Amino acid sequence: MNDMNGMNDNDPIKDTPASEQSILEKLVMANIEESKAQRRSRYIGRIFWLVIALLAFATMFGKGWFGKSSSSVSTHTAIVEIKGEIADGADASADNIDSAMKTAFEEPSAKAVVLLINSPGGSPVQAGMVYDEIIRLKTKYKKPVYAVCEESCASAAYYMAAATDKIYVDKASIVGSIGVLMDGFGFTGLMSKLGVERRLMTSGENKGLLDPFSPQLPKHKAYAQAMLDQIHQQFIQAVKNGRGARLKETPDTFSGLFWSGQQAVELGLADELRNVNSVARDVVKAEDLIDYTEHENVAEKLAKRFGASIGEGAIKAMIRAQTVVR
Repeated sequence: MNDMNGMNDNDPIKDTPASEQSILEKLVMANIEESKAQRRSRYIGRIFWLVIALLAFATMFGKGWFGKSSSSVSTHTAIVEIKGEIADGADASADNIDSAMKTAFEEPSAKAVVLLINSPGGSPVQAGMVYDEIIRLKTKYKKPVYAVCEESCASAAYYMAAATDKIYVDKASIVGSIGVLMDGFGFTGLMSKLGVERRLMTSGENKGLLDPFSPQLPKHKAYAQAMLDQIHQQFIQAVKNGRGARLKETPDTFSGLFWSGQQAVELGLADELRNVNSVARDVVKAEDLIDYTEHENVAEKLAKRFGASIGEGAIKAMIRAQTVVR
């Protein structure tokens, strides 16, 4: 018989003692949470395999589908772009530039390699690595390599260009800046005015070299200057080796000054006023241009973008799942 509220008098939950009912509720909730955790695990597994598939697609098919395939191309001029700051991890890093140049030099149908430069400079280490690789590749493959400078070919960018057979510029290009710098700030005067005390503890008497919040010691300044001078001499020697008798050295040549392209030709820092199309057409005699620059293709960009965002989501989901299971 039903009571006034329509509930069955024999309801097992109602008749169950409080402690047993509590245990039963906990078991039901645990079962629900376990089901949720299993669904999350399946979701994470699908995400994982999606990421793997994207990465595999980028690695195995990206270069062939979105990149350059030069196995059947005709005679051409190979282009390797050097754009922006020259630095480790940047687009214009030694790894990227060297890899692109190697591919271009190895390609039989590439008559010459042109470094298309538009850079204010950067790391002398990266520039030195590219310089050495240019020398090695052109010696091994007996293939000409030229530098074509657009808006800017300065400092570390010019360091690399000096290794090529010839340097071509626009009359208004910025060329040169053969020097080395190390910059920073000193805040000791400001700290004194503000009543701020610098507490620096080091193990090693020179470990605080160039610390911006400590007074600059004469011996530290002299040490840093000697190091810069040594790197500068390496730069100078690389330019002299590359330009040879064409260089018309003046007291300002290695002072860090930069010049217009027209002045650079007059000083022997560059050879002629030409652009990349003129070089390909009139110098290389192979008007067709093929870009060998290490660009990320569409598949690689998608893999990185989805891999990062989905991977982060997967990790968070795994943490939540582990929390639920416990």
